[in-house]
Amino acid sequence: MSIHEVFMPALSSTMTEGKIVSWVKSPGDKVEKGETVVVVESDKADMDVETFYEGFLAHIIVEAGETAPVGSAIAFIAETEAEIETAKSLANSGGAAATTSSPEPVAATASAPTPALASQNGSNHKEGRLVASPRARKLAKELKVDLTTLQGSGPHGRIVAEDVEALSNKGKQPAPASVAPTAPVPTSAPVAPPAPRTPAPAPVVAAVPGQIVPLTTFQNAVVRNMVATISVPVFRVGYTITTDGLDKLYKQIKSKGVTMTALLAKAVAVTLQKHPLLNASYSDQGIVYHSDINISVAVAMDDGGLITPVLQNADAVDIYSLSRTWKSLVERARAKQLQPQEYNSGTFTLSNLGMFGVDKFDAILPPGQGSILAIGASRPQVVATPDGLFAVRQQMQVNITSDHRIIYGAHAAAFLQDLAKLIETNPQSLTL
Repeated sequence: MSIHEVFMPALSSTMTEGKIVSWVKSPGDKVEKGETVVVVESDKADMDVETFYEGFLAHIIVEAGETAPVGSAIAFIAETEAEIETAKSLANSGGAAATTSSPEPVAATASAPTPALASQNGSNHKEGRLVASPRARKLAKELKVDLTTLQGSGPHGRIVAEDVEALSNKGKQPAPASVAPTAPVPTSAPVAPPAPRTPAPAPVVAAVPGQIVPLTTFQNAVVRNMVATISVPVFRVGYTITTDGLDKLYKQIKSKGVTMTALLAKAVAVTLQKHPLLNASYSDQGIVYHSDINISVAVAMDDGGLITPVLQNADAVDIYSLSRTWKSLVERARAKQLQPQEYNSGTFTLSNLGMFGVDKFDAILPPGQGSILAIGASRPQVVATPDGLFAVRQQMQVNITSDHRIIYGAHAAAFLQDLAKLIETNPQSLTL
């Protein structure tokens, strides 16, 4: 008998359970190796999931809308049609499938590997067969791209949609960008992904007095992360920053697509170059100094969750590219289409409630990071000038929360001093 159990995959290192968004295949349908069979909602995104088995989807254990722990069986795949009824009987009896090889979970079509999936993907020519994601194959057909000429950038050389787009766009003259500076765009800037699949809108549950509304997958992920921070000893330091120069710069370049979020992230990233300890994190082996400065920015989701898209290498990317990247990240975050490395690779986090008019607040330290900066609103304040007069200045309150196991008060204070100096005296340098 050749019946395989399909398991709930771990789509991120923090994922403990997943929710079935929809089954692409129905019981009895033929499935090929590398074909998408189900869409799974992890703690942060919806992911196309494909199987490395060939056969027939015999029985679905976990229906759409239901959740299952990582590693638990969610379906059976039979190698032949004759074994479909056997698989159904096996499912009804609650028995485990007898497989011809060791059980293997399905793999997500993420463009970067996660620890739980890395061993499942080989080169892009596996056992004489081209290994490419279903989305890449479909895009290649539409754009008339020969997949055999591509070198995959996915896990272990797997061809993904971005590889197809990159080859298709080769040699095309880019449209003139009136918003971009003369400086070249860094090679690390991500290639724009294909248009994301539009997910079904999350149901809006009206609050009814006395009713208990179950937490969403996103909200449960936030709960786990917040509970994990309780054991970390933290301290907080506040600072007042005058933003007249930054506000003036923003008005000058706002029409070119620059966002205040990108400006603040850039300012923090540049300052972190001088303060690598604030970009570090704690481990049982010691202090982990990260080679990249990746700024996570908290974004509220429409269904009540919270996600932190990451501006990778924010210190090295120009402000115009950074703003375009941020816009793309937010759009795909709200469509639940971010890849794991786009929300779990941050080394320092910003939380900006100032956009809602909040004067000041404290932020909770994310797991695996050393610091998070809470940014309040910029407001006109009457201040005393050095010559003994009074003047009105735009000022904002920032509060940093840091892991006291590796970062001390003097370290945080020095970082805030340099951040204020950059914003107050030399904001124009953020456009260089």
